[in-house]
Amino acid sequence: MDIPLLQVHDLSHSFLEGDERVNALRGVSFEAIAGELTSIVGPSGCGKSTLLYLLGLLDQPDSGEIIIDGKEISKSNEEQRTMLRNQSIGFVFQFHFLIKELTAVENVSLPAQKKGLSKKIALEKASDVLCKLGLESKRERFANKLSGGEQQRVAIARALVNSPALLLADEPTGNLDSANSENVFELLQNLAREQNIAVLMVTHNEEIANRCDKIISIRDGLIIN
Repeated sequence: MDIPLLQVHDLSHSFLEGDERVNALRGVSFEAIAGELTSIVGPSGCGKSTLLYLLGLLDQPDSGEIIIDGKEISKSNEEQRTMLRNQSIGFVFQFHFLIKELTAVENVSLPAQKKGLSKKIALEKASDVLCKLGLESKRERFANKLSGGEQQRVAIARALVNSPALLLADEPTGNLDSANSENVFELLQNLAREQNIAVLMVTHNEEIANRCDKIISIRDGLIIN
C-alpha cells in the first residue's frame, strides 16, 4: 500500500474581510500520494488558493494538521517553515514571476542559491533541470525573450531545482493557449510519475482536471467529493 506523501487532517482557516470573518476552509481532510497528479477544483472564492498557501507554509491554519513525509509541519516556526519551503516544496503560479533581466538558467538557479549552493553549482544544477525539460537551447535566453509556454516551463524548472517532494501549482495553465496548456499538463503529469513526487494543481480547466489521478472538489471551504 502506498504511504501518502501528504496528509491533511481537519484543516480550517479564516480571515477578516472588513468587519466580517470569512471561513475559507472548514475542516478539510485528504491525502496525496507520491507519483500522482491531483487536481483541486471549485468555483472562485471556494478556498482553493487558501489551501495551497497553507500547504506551501505561506500561512498557518487556525486548526488541523499538515503532514509531509510523516512529519507534522503546520505548527513549525518561521525558520523551520522557510527551510521546509526551500527543501521540500516547489511552487508554480499562474504568473511565472521570472526576473526579465536574468536568463532562463539564472532564474532557475535562484532557489538553489537561496538554499546555500554556490552560484557555480546552482547554475550547473539549473542547467541540468532545463535540459531534462527540453529547454537546453533556451538556457541563455533572457526571460522576456521566451514565449509564454517557455516561460511557464522555466518556472516549473525553477520549482524543481531543489528536488522537492511536493509540487504545488496554482492555475499553471491559466494564461496559456490550448497547445501550451496541454504541454504543461503533460509535463506535470510526467514529473509526478518519473520523479515520484506529489503534484497538486489548482485548475479551472475541467478537461485537464478530469485527466488527473485524483480530483479534490471544494465548495464553500469544504471538500464535496
